[in-house]
Amino acid sequence: MSMEGDEGNRDQSSREEWTLLFWTTLAVVVPVIITLWCSVQRSKRKIHMKDFFRKSKHGWHCTDLFNKPTYCCVCQQHILQGAFCDCCGVCADETCLRRADRSLVCKEIMAPSQTDGTLEHRWVRGNVPLCSVCAVCKEQCGNQPKLCDFRCVWCQTTVHDDCKPSLSDEERCELGEFRSLIIPPHYLHHVNKLRRRHPDEYSKLASACGSSWTPVLVLANTRSGNNMGEALLGEFRTILNPVQVFDLSELPPSKALQLCTLLPPGSVRVLVCGGDGTVGWVLDAIDTMKLKGQDQFIPRVMILPLGTGNDLSNSLGWGSGYAGEIPVEQVLRNVLEAEVVKMDRWKVQVASKGLYFRKPKVLSMNNYFSVGPDALMALNFHTHREKTPSFFSSRIINKAVYFMYGTKDCLVQECKDLDKRIELELDGERVALPSLEGIIVCNIGYWGGGCRLWEGMGDEPYPPTRLDDGLLEVVGVYGSFHCAQIQVKMANPVRLGQAHTVRLVLKTSRMPMQVDGEPWAQGPCTITITHKTQAFMLYHSAEQTDDDDESSTSEAESSAPHDSPKPAGPASARA
Repeated sequence: MSMEGDEGNRDQSSREEWTLLFWTTLAVVVPVIITLWCSVQRSKRKIHMKDFFRKSKHGWHCTDLFNKPTYCCVCQQHILQGAFCDCCGVCADETCLRRADRSLVCKEIMAPSQTDGTLEHRWVRGNVPLCSVCAVCKEQCGNQPKLCDFRCVWCQTTVHDDCKPSLSDEERCELGEFRSLIIPPHYLHHVNKLRRRHPDEYSKLASACGSSWTPVLVLANTRSGNNMGEALLGEFRTILNPVQVFDLSELPPSKALQLCTLLPPGSVRVLVCGGDGTVGWVLDAIDTMKLKGQDQFIPRVMILPLGTGNDLSNSLGWGSGYAGEIPVEQVLRNVLEAEVVKMDRWKVQVASKGLYFRKPKVLSMNNYFSVGPDALMALNFHTHREKTPSFFSSRIINKAVYFMYGTKDCLVQECKDLDKRIELELDGERVALPSLEGIIVCNIGYWGGGCRLWEGMGDEPYPPTRLDDGLLEVVGVYGSFHCAQIQVKMANPVRLGQAHTVRLVLKTSRMPMQVDGEPWAQGPCTITITHKTQAFMLYHSAEQTDDDDESSTSEAESSAPHDSPKPAGPASARA
Protein backbone atom coordinates (compact mmCIF):
# COMPACT_ATOMS: atom_id res chain seq x y z
CA MET A 1 0.00 0.00 0.00
CA SER A 2 2.85 2.38 0.83
CA MET A 3 4.55 1.61 -2.54
CA GLU A 4 1.33 2.28 -4.43
CA GLY A 5 0.92 5.54 -2.47
CA ASP A 6 4.49 6.63 -3.33
CA GLU A 7 3.89 5.90 -7.02
CA GLY A 8 0.64 7.90 -6.89
CA ASN A 9 2.43 10.83 -5.28
CA ARG A 10 5.15 10.67 -7.94
CA ASP A 11 2.56 10.60 -10.74
CA GLN A 12 0.72 13.55 -9.22
CA SER A 13 3.98 15.45 -8.75
CA SER A 14 4.93 14.69 -12.36
CA ARG A 15 1.56 15.89 -13.59
CA GLU A 16 1.95 19.11 -11.59
CA GLU A 17 5.42 19.66 -13.06
CA TRP A 18 4.13 19.16 -16.60
CA THR A 19 1.18 21.43 -15.89
CA LEU A 20 3.50 24.11 -14.51
CA LEU A 21 5.82 23.71 -17.53
CA PHE A 22 2.86 23.97 -19.92
CA TRP A 23 1.49 27.15 -18.36
CA THR A 24 4.97 28.70 -18.09
CA THR A 25 5.62 27.96 -21.76
CA LEU A 26 2.22 29.31 -22.66
CA ALA A 27 2.85 32.46 -20.61
CA VAL A 28 6.13 33.05 -22.48
CA VAL A 29 5.18 31.97 -26.00
CA VAL A 30 1.74 33.60 -26.28
CA PRO A 31 2.96 37.18 -25.60
CA VAL A 32 5.80 36.64 -28.06
CA ILE A 33 3.39 35.43 -30.74
CA ILE A 34 1.02 38.31 -30.05
CA THR A 35 3.91 40.80 -30.20
CA LEU A 36 5.17 39.37 -33.49
CA TRP A 37 1.66 39.38 -34.95
CA CYS A 38 1.14 43.01 -33.86
CA SER A 39 4.50 43.95 -35.35
CA VAL A 40 3.61 42.37 -38.70
CA GLN A 41 0.20 44.02 -38.71
CA ARG A 42 1.77 47.37 -37.77
CA SER A 43 4.25 47.06 -40.65
CA LYS A 44 1.46 46.22 -43.11
CA ARG A 45 -0.61 49.11 -41.78
CA LYS A 46 2.34 51.45 -42.05
CA ILE A 47 2.96 50.51 -45.69
CA HIS A 48 -0.74 50.82 -46.48
CA MET A 49 -1.03 54.20 -44.73
CA LYS A 50 2.14 55.50 -46.39
CA ASP A 51 0.67 54.74 -49.80
CA PHE A 52 -2.61 56.42 -48.78
CA PHE A 53 -0.82 59.52 -47.45
CA ARG A 54 1.22 59.79 -50.65
CA LYS A 55 -1.94 60.02 -52.78
CA SER A 56 -3.79 62.36 -50.40
CA LYS A 57 -3.97 66.14 -50.79
CA HIS A 58 -3.69 66.49 -47.01
CA GLY A 59 -0.37 66.40 -45.17
CA TRP A 60 -1.34 63.47 -42.94
CA HIS A 61 0.82 62.29 -40.06
CA CYS A 62 0.01 59.40 -37.69
CA THR A 63 0.42 59.68 -33.96
CA ASP A 64 -0.03 57.14 -31.15
CA LEU A 65 -0.91 59.87 -28.65
CA PHE A 66 -2.09 63.42 -29.23
CA ASN A 67 -0.38 65.97 -26.98
CA LYS A 68 -3.64 67.79 -26.11
CA PRO A 69 -7.38 66.94 -25.92
CA THR A 70 -8.32 66.14 -29.53
CA TYR A 71 -11.60 65.35 -31.27
CA CYS A 72 -12.23 63.66 -34.60
CA CYS A 73 -13.40 66.19 -37.20
CA VAL A 74 -15.72 63.56 -38.74
CA CYS A 75 -17.39 61.64 -35.90
CA GLN A 76 -16.68 64.37 -33.29
CA GLN A 77 -15.58 61.76 -30.73
CA HIS A 78 -12.65 62.24 -28.38
CA ILE A 79 -9.58 60.41 -29.72
CA LEU A 80 -6.21 59.55 -28.20
CA GLN A 81 -4.54 58.34 -31.40
CA GLY A 82 -5.12 58.80 -35.09
CA ALA A 83 -3.90 61.14 -37.83
CA PHE A 84 -3.66 64.90 -38.26
CA CYS A 85 -2.93 67.18 -41.20
CA ASP A 86 -0.07 69.55 -40.44
CA CYS A 87 -1.26 71.97 -43.15
CA CYS A 88 -4.90 72.60 -42.21
CA GLY A 89 -5.11 71.02 -38.72
CA VAL A 90 -7.84 68.44 -39.49
CA CYS A 91 -7.74 65.46 -37.08
CA ALA A 92 -9.36 62.04 -37.52
CA ASP A 93 -9.23 58.57 -36.03
CA GLU A 94 -8.22 55.69 -38.28
CA THR A 95 -11.76 54.57 -39.07
CA CYS A 96 -12.80 58.07 -40.19
CA LEU A 97 -9.56 58.90 -42.00
CA ARG A 98 -10.69 58.11 -45.56
CA ARG A 99 -13.96 59.95 -45.06
CA ALA A 100 -12.08 62.97 -43.72
CA ASP A 101 -9.75 62.88 -46.69
CA ARG A 102 -12.69 62.94 -49.12
CA SER A 103 -15.01 65.42 -47.40
CA LEU A 104 -12.68 67.95 -45.73
CA VAL A 105 -10.69 70.18 -48.07
CA CYS A 106 -7.08 70.99 -47.17
CA LYS A 107 -5.28 74.32 -47.41
CA GLU A 108 -5.07 75.22 -51.11
CA ILE A 109 -1.62 76.38 -52.18
CA MET A 110 -3.00 77.99 -55.36
CA ALA A 111 -6.54 79.37 -55.78
CA PRO A 112 -8.26 82.38 -57.39
CA SER A 113 -9.15 85.39 -55.25
CA GLN A 114 -12.57 87.00 -54.91
CA THR A 115 -13.78 89.50 -57.47
CA ASP A 116 -12.48 92.34 -55.29
CA GLY A 117 -9.05 90.69 -55.09
CA THR A 118 -9.39 89.56 -51.46
CA LEU A 119 -9.24 86.12 -49.84
CA GLU A 120 -12.08 84.43 -47.98
CA HIS A 121 -11.55 82.82 -44.59
CA ARG A 122 -10.95 79.08 -44.82
CA TRP A 123 -12.50 77.67 -41.62
CA VAL A 124 -11.72 74.34 -39.93
CA ARG A 125 -13.91 73.29 -37.00
CA GLY A 126 -12.53 72.14 -33.66
CA ASN A 127 -9.14 71.47 -32.07
CA VAL A 128 -8.25 75.16 -31.95
CA PRO A 129 -4.91 76.09 -30.33
CA LEU A 130 -4.84 76.37 -26.55
CA CYS A 131 -5.54 79.86 -25.14
CA SER A 132 -7.18 81.00 -28.40
CA VAL A 133 -9.41 84.07 -28.21
CA CYS A 134 -12.63 84.63 -30.16
CA ALA A 135 -12.34 87.44 -32.72
CA VAL A 136 -15.90 88.57 -31.95
CA CYS A 137 -16.50 88.36 -28.18
CA LYS A 138 -12.82 88.23 -27.10
CA GLU A 139 -13.51 85.24 -24.83
CA GLN A 140 -11.44 82.03 -24.78
CA CYS A 141 -12.13 79.47 -27.51
CA GLY A 142 -11.91 75.68 -27.46
CA ASN A 143 -12.51 75.31 -23.72
CA GLN A 144 -15.46 72.90 -24.01
CA PRO A 145 -14.96 69.09 -23.92
CA LYS A 146 -16.23 68.56 -27.46
CA LEU A 147 -15.50 69.44 -31.09
CA CYS A 148 -16.29 73.15 -31.11
CA ASP A 149 -15.32 76.57 -32.50
CA PHE A 150 -13.54 77.48 -35.73
CA ARG A 151 -10.06 78.49 -36.87
CA CYS A 152 -9.02 80.05 -40.20
CA VAL A 153 -6.12 78.08 -41.65
CA TRP A 154 -4.58 81.21 -43.23
CA CYS A 155 -4.87 84.05 -40.70
CA GLN A 156 -5.23 81.76 -37.61
CA THR A 157 -8.29 83.74 -36.45
CA THR A 158 -10.49 81.77 -34.03
CA VAL A 159 -14.20 82.26 -33.38
CA HIS A 160 -16.93 80.57 -31.31
CA ASP A 161 -19.64 78.50 -32.98
CA ASP A 162 -22.25 80.98 -31.75
CA CYS A 163 -20.21 84.04 -32.72
CA LYS A 164 -19.40 82.95 -36.26
CA PRO A 165 -22.73 84.17 -37.75
CA SER A 166 -21.95 87.61 -36.28
CA LEU A 167 -18.91 87.99 -38.53
CA SER A 168 -19.54 90.54 -41.26
CA ASP A 169 -19.80 89.21 -44.82
CA GLU A 170 -17.43 91.98 -45.83
CA GLU A 171 -14.72 90.75 -43.46
CA ARG A 172 -12.05 88.99 -45.49
CA CYS A 173 -8.97 87.01 -44.55
CA GLU A 174 -5.89 89.24 -44.42
CA LEU A 175 -3.49 86.34 -43.66
CA GLY A 176 -2.91 87.48 -40.08
CA GLU A 177 0.27 88.65 -38.37
CA PHE A 178 2.60 87.08 -40.93
CA ARG A 179 0.90 88.36 -44.08
CA SER A 180 4.19 89.88 -45.25
CA LEU A 181 5.86 86.43 -45.13
CA ILE A 182 3.07 84.29 -46.64
CA ILE A 183 2.72 83.62 -50.37
CA PRO A 184 -1.06 84.03 -50.91
CA PRO A 185 -2.73 81.32 -52.99
CA HIS A 186 -4.14 83.91 -55.40
CA TYR A 187 -0.60 85.22 -56.17
CA LEU A 188 0.49 81.79 -57.46
CA HIS A 189 -2.81 81.49 -59.34
CA HIS A 190 -2.10 84.77 -61.18
CA VAL A 191 1.53 83.75 -61.86
CA ASN A 192 0.28 80.50 -63.39
CA LYS A 193 -1.99 82.52 -65.71
CA LEU A 194 0.78 84.85 -66.93
CA ARG A 195 1.59 84.58 -70.62
CA ARG A 196 4.93 86.38 -70.20
CA ARG A 197 6.86 85.46 -67.07
CA HIS A 198 9.06 88.46 -66.39
CA PRO A 199 10.32 90.03 -63.12
CA ASP A 200 8.35 93.21 -63.89
CA GLU A 201 5.13 91.18 -64.03
CA TYR A 202 5.90 89.61 -60.66
CA SER A 203 6.46 93.06 -59.14
CA LYS A 204 3.06 94.22 -60.45
CA LEU A 205 1.34 91.19 -58.90
CA ALA A 206 3.24 91.70 -55.64
CA SER A 207 1.85 95.22 -55.28
CA ALA A 208 -1.46 93.65 -54.21
CA CYS A 209 0.39 91.90 -51.34
CA GLY A 210 1.62 95.14 -49.79
CA SER A 211 4.79 97.22 -49.99
CA SER A 212 6.47 95.31 -47.13
CA TRP A 213 5.89 91.85 -48.65
CA THR A 214 9.03 89.72 -48.19
CA PRO A 215 7.98 86.07 -48.63
CA VAL A 216 10.01 83.46 -46.75
CA LEU A 217 10.98 79.96 -47.86
CA VAL A 218 11.67 77.37 -45.14
CA LEU A 219 14.29 74.73 -45.95
CA ALA A 220 14.69 72.14 -43.18
CA ASN A 221 17.11 69.25 -42.85
CA THR A 222 15.21 66.62 -40.85
CA ARG A 223 18.46 64.72 -40.14
CA SER A 224 20.32 67.59 -38.48
CA GLY A 225 21.40 67.58 -34.83
CA ASN A 226 18.53 66.74 -32.49
CA ASN A 227 16.04 65.63 -35.21
CA MET A 228 13.62 68.53 -34.67
CA GLY A 229 13.31 69.25 -38.38
CA GLU A 230 10.19 67.17 -39.04
CA ALA A 231 8.20 68.78 -36.21
CA LEU A 232 9.28 72.25 -37.33
CA LEU A 233 8.17 71.54 -40.91
CA GLY A 234 4.65 70.82 -39.65
CA GLU A 235 4.49 74.00 -37.55
CA PHE A 236 5.65 76.16 -40.46
CA ARG A 237 3.15 74.52 -42.84
CA THR A 238 0.37 75.41 -40.41
CA ILE A 239 1.21 79.13 -40.48
CA LEU A 240 2.58 79.60 -44.01
CA ASN A 241 1.54 78.39 -47.44
CA PRO A 242 2.68 74.73 -47.61
CA VAL A 243 4.38 75.45 -50.94
CA GLN A 244 6.89 77.62 -49.02
CA VAL A 245 8.10 74.75 -46.80
CA PHE A 246 10.63 72.18 -48.08
CA ASP A 247 12.11 68.99 -46.60
CA LEU A 248 15.71 68.81 -47.85
CA SER A 249 15.76 65.04 -47.38
CA GLU A 250 13.16 64.83 -50.17
CA LEU A 251 14.06 67.81 -52.40
CA PRO A 252 17.54 69.35 -52.81
CA PRO A 253 17.92 73.11 -52.22
CA SER A 254 18.79 73.74 -55.88
CA LYS A 255 15.22 72.75 -56.83
CA ALA A 256 13.53 74.33 -53.81
CA LEU A 257 15.14 77.70 -54.55
CA GLN A 258 13.64 77.80 -58.05
CA LEU A 259 10.49 79.14 -56.38
CA CYS A 260 12.48 82.38 -55.91
CA THR A 261 12.32 82.91 -59.68
CA LEU A 262 8.50 83.21 -59.48
CA LEU A 263 8.66 85.95 -56.84
CA PRO A 264 9.65 89.64 -57.05
CA PRO A 265 13.45 90.06 -57.41
CA GLY A 266 15.33 90.70 -54.16
CA SER A 267 12.29 90.16 -51.94
CA VAL A 268 12.74 86.54 -50.83
CA ARG A 269 14.18 85.42 -47.49
CA VAL A 270 15.22 81.82 -46.87
CA LEU A 271 15.09 80.27 -43.40
CA VAL A 272 17.52 77.32 -43.23
CA CYS A 273 16.71 74.91 -40.40
CA GLY A 274 19.82 72.79 -39.89
CA GLY A 275 23.48 72.85 -39.04
CA ASP A 276 26.38 74.67 -40.68
CA GLY A 277 26.65 71.90 -43.27
CA THR A 278 23.04 72.44 -44.34
CA VAL A 279 23.65 76.19 -44.63
CA GLY A 280 26.68 75.54 -46.84
CA TRP A 281 24.57 73.24 -49.02
CA VAL A 282 21.98 76.00 -49.51
CA LEU A 283 24.65 78.65 -50.21
CA ASP A 284 26.20 76.40 -52.86
CA ALA A 285 22.75 76.12 -54.48
CA ILE A 286 22.52 79.94 -54.46
CA ASP A 287 25.90 80.09 -56.24
CA THR A 288 24.44 77.76 -58.86
CA MET A 289 21.60 80.26 -59.36
CA LYS A 290 24.23 82.92 -60.12
CA LEU A 291 25.81 80.67 -62.75
CA LYS A 292 22.37 80.33 -64.39
CA GLY A 293 22.06 84.11 -64.64
CA GLN A 294 19.46 84.35 -61.85
CA ASP A 295 21.39 86.94 -59.79
CA GLN A 296 18.38 89.24 -59.38
CA PHE A 297 16.43 86.45 -57.62
CA ILE A 298 19.15 85.71 -55.02
CA PRO A 299 17.49 85.37 -51.56
CA ARG A 300 18.72 86.50 -48.14
CA VAL A 301 19.57 83.61 -45.82
CA MET A 302 18.67 83.21 -42.13
CA ILE A 303 19.63 80.28 -39.89
CA LEU A 304 17.65 78.31 -37.32
CA PRO A 305 20.47 76.24 -35.75
CA LEU A 306 19.63 72.54 -35.42
CA GLY A 307 23.15 71.14 -35.85
CA THR A 308 25.91 70.31 -33.37
CA GLY A 309 28.46 73.12 -33.78
CA ASN A 310 26.40 75.98 -35.26
CA ASP A 311 29.36 78.37 -35.34
CA LEU A 312 28.05 80.31 -38.35
CA SER A 313 24.68 80.73 -36.63
CA ASN A 314 26.43 81.99 -33.50
CA SER A 315 28.45 84.49 -35.52
CA LEU A 316 25.28 85.89 -37.09
CA GLY A 317 23.52 86.28 -33.73
CA TRP A 318 21.10 83.33 -34.00
CA GLY A 319 22.57 81.39 -31.08
CA SER A 320 24.39 78.11 -30.65
CA GLY A 321 21.39 75.79 -30.96
CA TYR A 322 17.60 75.70 -31.15
CA ALA A 323 15.70 73.24 -28.97
CA GLY A 324 12.18 74.67 -29.14
CA GLU A 325 12.76 77.28 -26.44
CA ILE A 326 10.95 79.94 -28.49
CA PRO A 327 7.77 79.29 -30.51
CA VAL A 328 7.78 79.19 -34.30
CA GLU A 329 5.81 82.46 -34.32
CA GLN A 330 8.74 84.23 -32.64
CA VAL A 331 11.15 82.70 -35.18
CA LEU A 332 9.08 84.27 -37.97
CA ARG A 333 9.06 87.62 -36.14
CA ASN A 334 12.86 87.41 -36.03
CA VAL A 335 12.85 86.91 -39.82
CA LEU A 336 10.92 90.18 -40.18
CA GLU A 337 13.28 92.10 -37.89
CA ALA A 338 16.62 90.74 -39.17
CA GLU A 339 19.20 92.94 -40.90
CA VAL A 340 20.92 92.08 -44.19
CA VAL A 341 24.73 91.69 -44.16
CA LYS A 342 27.31 90.37 -46.59
CA MET A 343 29.50 87.36 -45.79
CA ASP A 344 32.66 86.28 -47.60
CA ARG A 345 32.75 82.80 -49.09
CA TRP A 346 36.01 81.09 -50.02
CA LYS A 347 37.27 78.49 -52.48
CA VAL A 348 39.51 75.73 -51.09
CA GLN A 349 41.54 74.00 -53.80
CA VAL A 350 43.38 70.78 -52.86
CA ALA A 351 45.97 69.59 -55.41
CA SER A 352 47.43 66.19 -54.48
CA LYS A 353 51.18 65.81 -54.98
CA GLY A 354 52.18 63.69 -57.98
CA LEU A 355 48.65 63.57 -59.48
CA TYR A 356 49.25 66.31 -62.04
CA PHE A 357 46.73 65.01 -64.57
CA ARG A 358 43.88 64.83 -62.05
CA LYS A 359 41.66 67.87 -61.46
CA PRO A 360 42.24 69.45 -58.02
CA LYS A 361 39.57 68.91 -55.38
CA VAL A 362 37.56 72.14 -54.99
CA LEU A 363 35.44 72.91 -51.91
CA SER A 364 33.47 75.92 -50.68
CA MET A 365 34.26 77.35 -47.23
CA ASN A 366 32.05 79.54 -45.06
CA ASN A 367 33.41 78.92 -41.55
CA TYR A 368 36.93 77.53 -41.38
CA PHE A 369 39.55 75.15 -42.73
CA SER A 370 41.82 73.24 -40.40
CA VAL A 371 44.54 70.61 -40.33
CA GLY A 372 45.50 68.94 -37.06
CA PRO A 373 43.81 67.77 -33.84
CA ASP A 374 40.37 69.37 -34.33
CA ALA A 375 40.17 67.88 -37.85
CA LEU A 376 41.19 64.51 -36.38
CA MET A 377 38.33 64.71 -33.85
CA ALA A 378 35.89 65.59 -36.65
CA LEU A 379 37.18 62.69 -38.79
CA ASN A 380 36.84 60.15 -35.97
CA PHE A 381 33.35 61.47 -35.16
CA HIS A 382 32.31 61.35 -38.83
CA THR A 383 33.60 57.77 -39.25
CA HIS A 384 31.75 56.62 -36.13
CA ARG A 385 28.53 58.37 -37.20
CA GLU A 386 28.63 56.73 -40.65
CA LYS A 387 28.73 53.29 -38.99
CA THR A 388 25.95 53.89 -36.44
CA PRO A 389 23.90 56.96 -37.48
CA SER A 390 21.01 56.14 -35.13
CA PHE A 391 23.29 56.63 -32.10
CA PHE A 392 23.96 60.29 -33.01
CA SER A 393 20.43 61.64 -32.58
CA SER A 394 21.17 64.14 -29.80
CA ARG A 395 23.33 67.26 -29.69
CA ILE A 396 24.52 66.29 -26.18
CA ILE A 397 25.64 62.82 -27.34
CA ASN A 398 27.45 64.35 -30.32
CA LYS A 399 29.40 66.74 -28.12
CA ALA A 400 30.22 63.95 -25.64
CA VAL A 401 31.71 61.87 -28.47
CA TYR A 402 33.78 64.88 -29.58
CA PHE A 403 35.04 65.24 -26.00
CA MET A 404 35.99 61.57 -25.90
CA TYR A 405 38.07 61.81 -29.08
CA GLY A 406 39.66 65.06 -27.89
CA THR A 407 40.73 63.39 -24.63
CA LYS A 408 42.19 60.46 -26.58
CA ASP A 409 44.26 62.79 -28.78
CA CYS A 410 45.67 64.55 -25.71
CA LEU A 411 47.31 61.26 -24.80
CA VAL A 412 48.26 59.95 -28.27
CA GLN A 413 49.24 63.23 -30.04
CA GLU A 414 48.85 61.90 -33.57
CA CYS A 415 49.46 65.33 -35.17
CA LYS A 416 52.68 66.37 -33.43
CA ASP A 417 55.58 67.96 -35.39
CA LEU A 418 53.14 69.51 -37.87
CA ASP A 419 55.51 72.44 -38.35
CA LYS A 420 58.08 70.03 -39.85
CA ARG A 421 55.56 68.53 -42.28
CA ILE A 422 53.82 71.65 -43.56
CA GLU A 423 54.68 75.05 -45.05
CA LEU A 424 52.43 78.12 -44.69
CA GLU A 425 52.23 81.15 -46.98
CA LEU A 426 50.06 84.22 -46.34
CA ASP A 427 49.59 86.45 -49.40
CA GLY A 428 52.67 84.85 -50.95
CA GLU A 429 54.96 85.34 -47.93
CA ARG A 430 56.39 82.34 -46.10
CA VAL A 431 55.54 82.23 -42.37
CA ALA A 432 57.94 80.63 -39.90
CA LEU A 433 55.99 78.16 -37.76
CA PRO A 434 56.63 77.37 -34.09
CA SER A 435 56.24 73.81 -32.80
CA LEU A 436 52.53 73.23 -33.60
CA GLU A 437 50.08 70.37 -33.96
CA GLY A 438 47.36 72.25 -35.83
CA ILE A 439 46.62 75.22 -38.12
CA ILE A 440 43.13 76.77 -38.38
CA VAL A 441 42.05 79.25 -41.06
CA CYS A 442 38.90 81.15 -39.98
CA ASN A 443 36.37 83.22 -41.89
CA ILE A 444 34.00 83.77 -38.94
CA GLY A 445 34.49 84.69 -35.29
CA TYR A 446 33.28 81.45 -33.72
CA TRP A 447 34.96 78.04 -33.89
CA GLY A 448 34.66 74.68 -32.17
CA GLY A 449 31.04 74.96 -31.04
CA GLY A 450 31.00 78.49 -29.61
CA CYS A 451 34.63 79.50 -28.97
CA ARG A 452 35.97 82.88 -30.15
CA LEU A 453 39.24 81.56 -31.47
CA TRP A 454 40.88 84.77 -32.75
CA GLU A 455 39.94 86.66 -29.58
CA GLY A 456 41.27 83.99 -27.19
CA MET A 457 41.38 85.25 -23.61
CA GLY A 458 40.89 88.84 -24.76
CA ASP A 459 43.88 90.07 -22.75
CA GLU A 460 46.09 90.84 -25.79
CA PRO A 461 45.64 93.37 -28.60
CA TYR A 462 44.63 91.82 -31.90
CA PRO A 463 43.43 93.17 -35.28
CA PRO A 464 39.63 93.51 -35.64
CA THR A 465 37.76 91.12 -37.93
CA ARG A 466 34.62 91.29 -40.05
CA LEU A 467 32.47 88.94 -42.10
CA ASP A 468 32.91 91.02 -45.26
CA ASP A 469 36.51 92.30 -45.10
CA GLY A 470 37.94 89.76 -47.58
CA LEU A 471 40.45 88.58 -44.97
CA LEU A 472 41.07 85.23 -43.31
CA GLU A 473 42.44 84.79 -39.78
CA VAL A 474 45.13 82.10 -39.44
CA VAL A 475 46.01 80.65 -36.03
CA GLY A 476 47.99 77.73 -34.70
CA VAL A 477 47.36 75.37 -31.76
CA TYR A 478 49.80 73.26 -29.76
CA GLY A 479 47.44 70.28 -29.45
CA SER A 480 44.03 69.08 -28.25
CA PHE A 481 44.69 70.26 -24.70
CA HIS A 482 45.55 73.73 -25.99
CA CYS A 483 42.27 73.74 -27.97
CA ALA A 484 40.39 72.92 -24.77
CA GLN A 485 42.18 75.73 -22.91
CA ILE A 486 41.23 78.23 -25.63
CA GLN A 487 37.58 77.15 -25.46
CA VAL A 488 37.39 77.92 -21.73
CA LYS A 489 39.38 81.18 -22.14
CA MET A 490 42.44 79.91 -20.29
CA ALA A 491 44.86 80.37 -23.20
CA ASN A 492 45.38 82.37 -26.39
CA PRO A 493 45.88 80.87 -29.85
CA VAL A 494 49.10 81.37 -31.78
CA ARG A 495 48.00 84.21 -34.10
CA LEU A 496 49.90 83.67 -37.35
CA GLY A 497 48.31 86.56 -39.27
CA GLN A 498 45.53 87.74 -41.59
CA ALA A 499 45.57 87.30 -45.37
CA HIS A 500 43.55 87.51 -48.58
CA THR A 501 45.09 84.26 -49.86
CA VAL A 502 46.36 81.31 -47.82
CA ARG A 503 48.56 78.54 -49.18
CA LEU A 504 49.60 75.39 -47.29
CA VAL A 505 51.96 72.72 -48.58
CA LEU A 506 51.83 69.31 -46.87
CA LYS A 507 55.21 67.78 -47.68
CA THR A 508 55.02 64.30 -46.13
CA SER A 509 52.60 61.74 -44.58
CA ARG A 510 48.80 61.86 -44.33
CA MET A 511 47.05 64.38 -42.13
CA PRO A 512 43.42 64.88 -41.10
CA MET A 513 41.78 67.99 -42.62
CA GLN A 514 38.33 69.53 -42.54
CA VAL A 515 36.32 72.28 -44.23
CA ASP A 516 33.25 73.45 -42.28
CA GLY A 517 33.06 70.19 -40.32
CA GLU A 518 33.43 67.88 -43.36
CA PRO A 519 36.65 65.92 -42.64
CA TRP A 520 38.94 63.67 -44.69
CA ALA A 521 42.47 62.20 -44.50
CA GLN A 522 44.82 63.85 -47.01
CA GLY A 523 48.25 62.84 -48.31
CA PRO A 524 50.97 65.23 -49.55
CA CYS A 525 49.30 68.13 -51.35
CA THR A 526 49.03 71.89 -51.86
CA ILE A 527 45.99 73.71 -50.42
CA THR A 528 45.13 77.14 -51.76
CA ILE A 529 42.34 79.24 -50.21
CA THR A 530 41.10 82.21 -52.26
CA HIS A 531 38.06 84.50 -52.18
CA LYS A 532 35.07 83.08 -54.07
CA THR A 533 32.04 85.35 -53.64
CA GLN A 534 29.83 87.04 -51.06
CA ALA A 535 26.48 85.82 -49.73
CA PHE A 536 23.60 87.91 -48.37
CA MET A 537 22.87 86.75 -44.83
CA LEU A 538 20.38 87.87 -42.17
CA TYR A 539 21.83 89.06 -38.87
CA HIS A 540 19.96 89.05 -35.55
CA SER A 541 20.88 92.21 -33.68
CA ALA A 542 18.01 92.24 -31.13
CA GLU A 543 20.02 90.46 -28.46
CA GLN A 544 23.60 89.45 -27.89
CA THR A 545 24.92 85.93 -27.67
CA ASP A 546 25.72 84.32 -24.36
CA ASP A 547 29.22 85.65 -23.64
CA ASP A 548 28.90 89.10 -25.22
CA ASP A 549 29.60 92.10 -23.05
CA GLU A 550 28.78 95.73 -23.61
CA SER A 551 32.36 96.95 -23.73
CA SER A 552 33.40 94.59 -26.53
CA THR A 553 30.27 95.46 -28.51
CA SER A 554 30.84 99.20 -28.28
CA GLU A 555 34.52 98.79 -29.22
CA ALA A 556 33.66 96.79 -32.33
CA GLU A 557 30.77 99.08 -33.24
CA SER A 558 33.18 101.95 -33.74
CA SER A 559 34.98 100.05 -36.52
CA ALA A 560 31.83 98.72 -38.24
CA PRO A 561 30.64 100.29 -41.51
CA HIS A 562 27.21 101.88 -41.59
CA ASP A 563 25.70 99.19 -43.81
CA SER A 564 26.59 96.33 -41.42
CA PRO A 565 25.05 95.33 -38.09
CA LYS A 566 26.81 95.42 -34.76
CA PRO A 567 29.35 92.65 -34.38
CA ALA A 568 29.05 90.37 -31.39
CA GLY A 569 32.55 91.32 -30.26
CA PRO A 570 35.80 92.74 -31.65
CA ALA A 571 36.95 89.35 -32.89
CA SER A 572 33.71 87.53 -33.38
CA ALA A 573 31.06 87.93 -36.05
CA ARG A 574 32.21 90.06 -38.97
CA ALA A 575 28.80 91.54 -39.36
